[in-house]
Order: sequence, then structure tokens, then C-alpha cells
Amino acid sequence: MQQRGKVIFLHSSSELYGASKILLYVLEIFRKSGFDVLVILPGEGPLKTEIEQLGFSVQITNLGILRRKHFHPMGILNRFKRLFISYRFLKKIQKQGEISLIYSNTLAVLVGAIFARRKGIPHIWHIHEIIKSPKIMIKFLARSIDASTLYPVVVSDAVAKHWEGYLKKAKPQVIYNGLDYGPFLEPEIDAKYYLQVPINKTVITMVGRINPGKGQLFFLEMAKELIQKHKNVHFLLVGDPYPGYEGIHDAIKSFIEENGLAASVQDLGFRLDIPEILKATDIFVLPSILPDSFPTVVLEAMATGLPIVATKSGGAEEMINEGETGFLIEIGDRSAGVEMLDRLITNPELARQMGRKGQIKVQEEYSFEKFNQNIQQLICQISPKKRN
Repeated sequence: MQQRGKVIFLHSSSELYGASKILLYVLEIFRKSGFDVLVILPGEGPLKTEIEQLGFSVQITNLGILRRKHFHPMGILNRFKRLFISYRFLKKIQKQGEISLIYSNTLAVLVGAIFARRKGIPHIWHIHEIIKSPKIMIKFLARSIDASTLYPVVVSDAVAKHWEGYLKKAKPQVIYNGLDYGPFLEPEIDAKYYLQVPINKTVITMVGRINPGKGQLFFLEMAKELIQKHKNVHFLLVGDPYPGYEGIHDAIKSFIEENGLAASVQDLGFRLDIPEILKATDIFVLPSILPDSFPTVVLEAMATGLPIVATKSGGAEEMINEGETGFLIEIGDRSAGVEMLDRLITNPELARQMGRKGQIKVQEEYSFEKFNQNIQQLICQISPKKRN
């Protein structure tokens, strides 16, 4: 196949959570479309390993990733220095051959937008975030989007609605995350044995990186109440802390110990075997307490055939059919969460029916094939050939 040009992919993390998993799909689509792909990451990690195993080139540099913690005078100065260095890094890459397109995955990556605008290179910004504060950060990012990307990709209507209120020129287009659901479909008879979970217990799981928005402590508050009510429940926490949020993980461990939950709650940390964990699960919970744009793990749980209990935190409201594939609760409403989980614990047939409907919805609406089609249309829309 004739090469269509070099595409530089910039990503904000070297971990392997939702936005990183979607990046893997996009890389494969661009390669099959005939592009030469180079990925630039901010550090070593499981994502780098996965990308290299797929046969893509990866380079590591400090990309000046923008985080909320940087919004103070010294933090801003530090980011400008890092952005200048990463900008020079991209200039060196450009000297090695023409860059046809820059693809920035998440708003935390700014250097791609800056470089693309100054060099006149087409730019795609794949936006996974709903940012509510600080306002100065929101306005700065909106101006950056307007200046560099006419049609930013957003992962849900919730994300589109949020950013449309700040953008003046850019027109967000929704491309829902897709899923290669094959690994989640086949039942695993020994899944609970694999995780050393009692076979006769209802397993309730949450998966998410530990940070202020994911709601691990809210999940544990519901778990505590349900453990007091039911003897046949077991809870799984999956995910490790984002750097700087180790204190939340300490609070999680303290909550489990102080409330005597260790026998009924497993903190598994970061795991790559998510399909196996979900196959050992009976009910999945998304307890997010801050906006959560379009959590891919909900698709994974639905593909596994699990009923979902989720907060009304953004994308989940578009993914879940209330009362059919799961239940939606208000953020922080512990009593409602406990009530919905209690209904599923005491009515396994209802849980199975919801799980089956969710599985069908994933296959019909969130398949990799549909995602591939939408990304292909995006490629045609912003093709460098059309801009010459």
C-alpha cells in the first residue's frame, strides 16, 4: 500500500486506561489506511510496551503535559519551559521527514496544537475530558482548540455540550468509543477461582484509576452498607493511583481496615487482565463523583454481560438505558446506589436480563467496526490531500 504520509500521535500518559486503549484502536486504523505512524509518549509504561508489541515506533520525551496542579505561577512557568523543549523535539522529527498530520489524544497534550498551528500542519484533537474548573484553564484550552482544530473529536454528547459553550470557531463532532468486544464475550467458567473469589458470592466490581473523580471511597461506602445487609457479597477494586494521588489510595486502605471490610473487599491495584476480572463479576459499578466523559470500562462491562449501576456523571447517561441495561443514580446518592445494588443482588434474573440487553447494545452501537468507520470518515475529512 502506498504511504499517505507520516502521522505523529501525542498522548498524555504511558498507562493503560480508557483513553490509552482507544488510542491503540486509532493507531491500527491509521496504519491500515496507509499512514506511517510515530507515537510520542511522556514516559515508560504498559502503554509503550503494548504499542511496541503491535509494531509501532515509539519515542519518549517530556511533553509538558498540562494538569490542574500546574495552574499557579510557578506551575505555568514550568509548563512553558517543558512545552518549549517538546516543541524543539517535534522540530527535530520534522527535519527527518515531512509531517502530514498531528493527532493529539486528550486535552492535556498542548504541544501538538501549538506546533501544528505554527507549521501549518493539519491537526486532530481527540478530546476525552469534561473540565469544570478552574475557569481560566477552560478558557485557555477552548482558545487552543479554536486556534488549531476546526473539527475536534469528542467522545460523547456530554463532552460536546460542555465545550460548545466555550468554543467560537471549532465544531465538535462526536465519535463514540468503540470496543473489540470479542475477548469479553466468552464465559470463563473458572473466573472466580482464578481471582480466588468465593464462587457462591455476588461479586461487585469497580475499575478506574485512583483520582479525586473516580469515586472509590463512595464505592466503599456503599459496599460497607451492603456487607452489613448481605452475607453473600464480595467487592473488587481495580486501579492504581495517578501520581500525586497516593493519599487517596492510603485513605482507601484505611477505610477498608478501619471498617473491618478486608474479608469482603479486595484491592487488586492495576491489572491488565480486565476481561478475566469482569468475567468473575456479577454487577459493575461506576461511582464517579466528577464528570466522566465516556468511560470505556462501562462498555467492557456491558460486553461481558453485566448490569451497570452508574452515577449520572456524563457519558454513562448515554451508554446506559435506565431500567433496561442498568440503573443511573445521582452523584453521591449512597442510599439510591445501595437500593439499586440491593435489587440486583436479590434478583439475579433481573441482573442477567439487564446484562444480556447491555451486551446486545454494545455489539450494535459501540463495536470496533462502527468506530473504525467513523475514524475513516474523519481521515477523509481532514486528509492532507484535500487541503493541498
